[in-house]
Amino acid sequence: MAKYIDPYGSELVKDYTKLIKDFGLESYRNNFPEPNRMMRRGIVFAGRDLEIILKCMQEKKKFYVLSGIMPTAEKIHLGTKMVVENVRYFQEHGAKTYVLVADLEAAATRGISLEEARKRALNFHIPAYIALGMDPKKTIFYFQSENKGVIHLTYEFSKKVTLNEFRAIYGAADPARILSALTQAGDILFPQLEECMPGIIPTGVDQDPHIRLTRDIVRRTKEKKFFMPSSIYHKFMPSLDGSIKMSKSKPDSYIELPEDQKSVKRKILRALSGGRNTLEEHRRLGADIGKDMVFEFMKQHLIEDDKELEKIYDDYSSGKMTSGELKQLAIQKTASYMDDFGRKLEKARKGISSLNFVRF
Repeated sequence: MAKYIDPYGSELVKDYTKLIKDFGLESYRNNFPEPNRMMRRGIVFAGRDLEIILKCMQEKKKFYVLSGIMPTAEKIHLGTKMVVENVRYFQEHGAKTYVLVADLEAAATRGISLEEARKRALNFHIPAYIALGMDPKKTIFYFQSENKGVIHLTYEFSKKVTLNEFRAIYGAADPARILSALTQAGDILFPQLEECMPGIIPTGVDQDPHIRLTRDIVRRTKEKKFFMPSSIYHKFMPSLDGSIKMSKSKPDSYIELPEDQKSVKRKILRALSGGRNTLEEHRRLGADIGKDMVFEFMKQHLIEDDKELEKIYDDYSSGKMTSGELKQLAIQKTASYMDDFGRKLEKARKGISSLNFVRF
């Protein structure tokens, strides 16, 4: 059994089935109404207490969805895009929606000042979330540093966890990580200060330690009558070179938003291919799609229509389509996506002053 999941590392998951077993996750069964692209294609693979959220959706009961912005980089990774798409899904299905800017966490763990975090969030990160489809009129935004409710919960929760328990969940227990994790627990449960109701946190599975910590805290804070937070996890987009590690020292291994067309083209052309060694062999055997990172990239991010994806799969796996043709198609679709994202980003920036920011 794996000892712990590292929410601060860059290692990708080798075996999702083993991960589900080792950490007591529940497999996602694709039973949510009108599932989105990731749910339909098995990219969403697990979660915690999903049935209570499904029941809220079916019975039109109140629930919330929450996500956080780490305002450190000038671009966002495609994993963040996945999170936003799942937040949007629950928003569109009735969830009260919260998006927080983790400026306190950025200061504690990344050395970003509160002023700089605010600037980056308003100039790029929040507009990017809106450009990815979130409805700003139905979203409550806040900064951790301005939310007294979250800060009070953080201090209260510090009495609910021992150092040994923290090490058991995270593997390390330096002060910055402790403060960061307890603040995240405060964020996750903050919406229930106004009204206790179920809530779901869409994220990558690397963030499951924060969910487990929060659920342990709920068990020890019975006087608050909090609902256990639910969570839903997506698989990681594999590194374009086929490795299981994402690293800033290997920028060709991932694509960000936004990214210029020349850079995207270079990365896709260098990506690990499932094409055969010769054209003759490829026509005869077809592609080894299981190891083709460009097809995986298209499946996860570029092609919404299932029938279109199925045709590409059939053509590529039969050898009718070559790896070069697949890569050119991916380059074209990525360029179109980046253009569309850029236009929506600029539009969202112009409306930043009208957003629903809550100050406490």
